[in-house]
Amino acid sequence: MINNEAFVKRLKKVMDYYGESASSFAEKINVQRSSISHILSGRNKPSLDFVLKVLYAYPEVELYWLLNGKGEFPANRVLENVRANTKDLKIEETPFAVPKNKEKEIERIIILYSDGSFDNFKN
Repeated sequence: MINNEAFVKRLKKVMDYYGESASSFAEKINVQRSSISHILSGRNKPSLDFVLKVLYAYPEVELYWLLNGKGEFPANRVLENVRANTKDLKIEETPFAVPKNKEKEIERIIILYSDGSFDNFKN
């Protein structure tokens, strides 16, 4: 069973982190404004549907953290995945930059992954 007061504090933390008002938060997760108001006031407990909508709209929110405070917010796994996928990326060296020589066109872009797989994009 979740502690409703603690859940409300964590929900407010999510809203503050993203700079969302109750109205904008309700719109983002596709629920009625009154649902947010009733949860924040402690009148209603969050439904499973409500929790899943929050997780879907804000992937940095972890289920266990939102429900019982275990874990971290924002989720380190999301930040670690971003860091892991971009640690060797150098913006000035990306193949997606506009070529300086306008007479040349990009014919093909190949992305090589560390597991030996690749993606091949042809113009």
